[in-house]
Amino acid sequence: MRKRYPAVAGTFYEASKDKLISRIEWAFKHPFGPGDLPKISSSRDPKVKLFISPHAGYIYSGPVASHVYYKIASGGNPGVFIIAGPNHTGMGSLVATTLDVVWETPLGSVEVDREFAREIMRNSSYLDDDLTAHYSEHSVEVQIPFLQYIFGRDFKIIPIVIMLQRPEVAKDLAKAIIEASNRLGRDFVYIASSDWTHYEPHEIAYRKDMEALKYVENLDLENFYKYIESTGHTACGIGPIMLFIELAKRLGFSKGQILKYATSGDVTGEKDWVVGYAAVTAV
Repeated sequence: MRKRYPAVAGTFYEASKDKLISRIEWAFKHPFGPGDLPKISSSRDPKVKLFISPHAGYIYSGPVASHVYYKIASGGNPGVFIIAGPNHTGMGSLVATTLDVVWETPLGSVEVDREFAREIMRNSSYLDDDLTAHYSEHSVEVQIPFLQYIFGRDFKIIPIVIMLQRPEVAKDLAKAIIEASNRLGRDFVYIASSDWTHYEPHEIAYRKDMEALKYVENLDLENFYKYIESTGHTACGIGPIMLFIELAKRLGFSKGQILKYATSGDVTGEKDWVVGYAAVTAV
């Protein structure tokens, strides 16, 4: 079986196991984090289901991302995590997963749920099996060590990167995921990997991101997409975010809930040129 080796270990997060564990625990205990280490529930809460998490370097976005993983731990282990991120590299298929691939990080290896992924592909008009799209892409990769820290080896993933970030793709994938889950009787947690405003002053980033996040809170896919297109908002993972919205609507959730928002400037103190980060769930 092929291996997908980490592309950003040593840059976005620490390359050694012990230092990576320390960094993840730093994120949870940070003033912008939950303030405590996650506690894994022994029972599964099916309402702990859908999330948006940032994907920058842990030193910048880790404290915000840790709110997502703190909440995930409280809902127990679903066994499968579908992680969708944008395709920053421009390589590979427009919408791509991987099948016969083991994903490696400094914390160990994670298998892809091939049966579940194949069933999603069978139901989707867009999703391909293409490792090329994942080789150098960080948006999915940076979510995995948090899951490994919490659940060890006791889970599988379905990685998806989206270059064609359009509403019709989000709707297609949401339908395909739910149909596959229902047919196989498979539980899952979905994580949309996205950062928000890029490289603007803190006050501007905050204002723009709060405006965009209102559409996520209202589960308003069409107007979220219109807002992004009309304003030139620089959120990078709009495809995964729209998939979050569409899954939430189809699964009967009533709204999106912001768990934490901060910018890189909140963490570093340098507020002239920031990136926005949001941890979001569906309720």
